[in-house]
Amino acid sequence: MEIDPETVKPALTRLKRANGQLAAVIRMIEEGRPCEDIVTQIAAVSSAVDRAGFTIITHGMKECFRHDPTGESVDSKKLEKMFLSLR
Repeated sequence: MEIDPETVKPALTRLKRANGQLAAVIRMIEEGRPCEDIVTQIAAVSSAVDRAGFTIITHGMKECFRHDPTGESVDSKKLEKMFLSLR
C-alpha cells in the first residue's frame, strides 16, 4: 500500500525531529559528553522512531479496513510482522 505523506504528516514531523536529535547525539559523542546524557538522548530518538512507525502502521490498518470493512483481506501475519519489527 502506498503511503500518502499528508495522512502521515505527524509521523513525518516526528521523524524529522528524531533526525535532528540523532545529529545532536552524534555531536554529543564527538564532544565527549557524559554517557548518561548520550544514552538518554538515544532513548528519545528510539522512542520517536518507534512512535512514527506505529503511526504509519495504524494508517495502513485504517486504509485496509476502509477498503474491506470485514477485514477478510487483511494479512494478519504481515501485520504482526510489522508490529514485531518495531520491538
